[in-house]
Amino acid sequence: MRLTDVSRTYGEGGSGTRALDGIDLSIEQGAFVLVVGKSGSGKTTLLNVLGGLDVSYEGSVRVDGRELREMNDEELSRFRREKVGFVFQHFYLLDHLNAWQNVCLANMFASSPEPEPRKRACRLLERVGLGGMEQRFPWQLSGGQKQRVAIARALFSRPKLILADEPSGNLDSATGRQIIGLFESLNRDEGLTVIVVTHEGQLFENPTMTVHLEDGRIREAC
Repeated sequence: MRLTDVSRTYGEGGSGTRALDGIDLSIEQGAFVLVVGKSGSGKTTLLNVLGGLDVSYEGSVRVDGRELREMNDEELSRFRREKVGFVFQHFYLLDHLNAWQNVCLANMFASSPEPEPRKRACRLLERVGLGGMEQRFPWQLSGGQKQRVAIARALFSRPKLILADEPSGNLDSATGRQIIGLFESLNRDEGLTVIVVTHEGQLFENPTMTVHLEDGRIREAC
């Protein structure tokens, strides 16, 4: 993944707000990248651009040699469905569906649906530490358990890239550390590229790179 001179401006004319300003960044497959910075520094905008949720940028964003902005709507939708798993601060689970059914939601939009979606969902729930909780509804789960369901859902389509926006932001510190450990395990054991926006960079062990954003610019990447 390569970003070259990427900028993103909201609004028009002199009143526009530049959320990203000349971002140059290269991310290798299998990397674990933290994106840190104050609120309003451009962290979430960067994540949206990387995930193909926002292609109204200037500059170049190339993934596997392809420019995201040059993909048509169908190609971009397939990229988001099959190549990227999204995890958010808010869990976005459907209350009327149990854990395995929430995980299976991704199968509804898959180009090649899983022949046995329930079996895969249950395996993923086991992988994220929720074995035996497949039938529980969101209101029967703690915050950390809900986030684990959301992570299992993000993994359903076998993406190579996980984008997580403040995944521990709504959790207590101990539970947040467990969720962070799960992302580290997915990166280490399964070779997934993981990019995490966080205010808690000190809790992560040995990320490949930490990108410090300030006013839409990279202040430091190390």
